[in-house]
Amino acid sequence: MRMLILGAVLALAAAGEVQASSPVAWEEFRADVRKQCLHRAQRLGMKSPRVIVHPVGTQNYGIAVLIEGNDKRICLYSKQQKTVELTPGT
Repeated sequence: MRMLILGAVLALAAAGEVQASSPVAWEEFRADVRKQCLHRAQRLGMKSPRVIVHPVGTQNYGIAVLIEGNDKRICLYSKQQKTVELTPGT
């Protein structure tokens, strides 16, 4: 299952082009993806999942994987709308 999630993240990341930004801007982006994905996951019942944020995401989305025990979810963060969606728990 872990390989399936990793494969999905890598496939999504390869789908878009990376735009040039400063290291500080990327760090702020990753922090926002982490914060928004964690907030949504907690609202859906995860207590304190491990959050793995892809360094740049795709052209349109930030991507994170949330893991808590056997529960694994993928979080998509819209770079334009600054909203998140989570896959159902596994």
